[in-house]
Amino acid sequence: MTVGEPLRTTDPVAVSRPALDRLGARYWRLWSSSAVSNLADGIVKLGLPLVAIGYASSPALIAGVAVAFSLPWLLFALPAGALVDRLDRRRVMLAANSLRAALVGALALVVALDAGSIWLLYVAAFSAGVAETLYDTSAQSILPQLVPRELLPRANGWLNAAERTANQFIGPPLAGFLVAGGAAVGLAGPAGLWAVAVGALFLVGGRFRVERESRTSLRADIAEGLRFLWHHRLLRTLAVMVGGSNFTTSAIFAVLVLYAVGPGSAIGLTEPGYGLLLTALAAGIVLGSLVAARIESWIGQARALGVSVVACAGIVGVPAVSANPFVIGAVFFVGGILLATWDVITVSLRQRVTPDRLLGRVNSGYRLLAWGSLPLGAAAGGLLAELFGLRMVFAIMGALALTLLAGMLWVTDSAIHAAEREAAS
Repeated sequence: MTVGEPLRTTDPVAVSRPALDRLGARYWRLWSSSAVSNLADGIVKLGLPLVAIGYASSPALIAGVAVAFSLPWLLFALPAGALVDRLDRRRVMLAANSLRAALVGALALVVALDAGSIWLLYVAAFSAGVAETLYDTSAQSILPQLVPRELLPRANGWLNAAERTANQFIGPPLAGFLVAGGAAVGLAGPAGLWAVAVGALFLVGGRFRVERESRTSLRADIAEGLRFLWHHRLLRTLAVMVGGSNFTTSAIFAVLVLYAVGPGSAIGLTEPGYGLLLTALAAGIVLGSLVAARIESWIGQARALGVSVVACAGIVGVPAVSANPFVIGAVFFVGGILLATWDVITVSLRQRVTPDRLLGRVNSGYRLLAWGSLPLGAAAGGLLAELFGLRMVFAIMGALALTLLAGMLWVTDSAIHAAEREAAS
């Protein structure tokens, strides 16, 4: 099912207040399912490293959990995109969340029986990451089939706010409290939430499989999507920039738990306190998701993206100059507003300028660059921490993040408007 040829975007803030009603009931059901799914995701991604501390103390081994989570984006992103363009996107999301619920539920049982290990955590994280590649690629690709393109910034803003609220605002502190009550409890909770998300997604009616003009091989489908992305200079540049940004953030968050948690750490937080520190970032991201379109209107798309790059450098670099949790939390909050602005602008742009039949493959190719850097960053963070200490990880990655400003030479308002005009023609 597609939405024909909906109007392509003009001014992202020109959508009136009743646009929320125009998004439709099916959108809000998808929104609800996504919020619950991301709550489970947020609990697991913070909960597993906390559980891992009980099995290992090496920075490299702890960072390995983040590597295992993100490695599937490097290995399976392209096949996932091709499958999403071949299959019903809602059914792919249902299958992916069902798999995650079963995997994490089984891990909770194993941990409760005192049979867990750091290596078993790696296996569970990697398997859940494979399911995530399918779920997230489908989730971004299905949205233009639910709402008209002129409403995509609004729809992405509300969806991003719900996902971030659940994933980073509620999930981290909840994970800290759950794991404090027992590792098995911290894993059983998200397994149940993913099951609830599956039930909510069943309520989204309709068929979401894009009709194909001819039968082709999976390899040919992947190549077609990559060619589109490679020859689209604006999308290609944005993908490289976000890949570099994710490399730096993955490096610091892979080891931040060691810098922040425990009596011997630099900050000295408890597990719930660490979750609350990350909540500052999440709160900024939630607020930014809701005001991103207005920020874009005030200062322009290109300038908003450039300021977001500077904000990223601040987030990854601030622990190098301060161990004060209030200073770090303040930088996290302000930076989160601008990171969300980047997300809403770039995701909506990608959805507007990419044909529906290619969207899954272009999303996956984009995320191969954008998210494939996550395991590399996590591995680099662990290695640098072993060699030079935790504080140097933050300093090196903060400086690296600033170099991404070079990409703004090609990301200009004129380039963005030209790409939208070409897609609308």
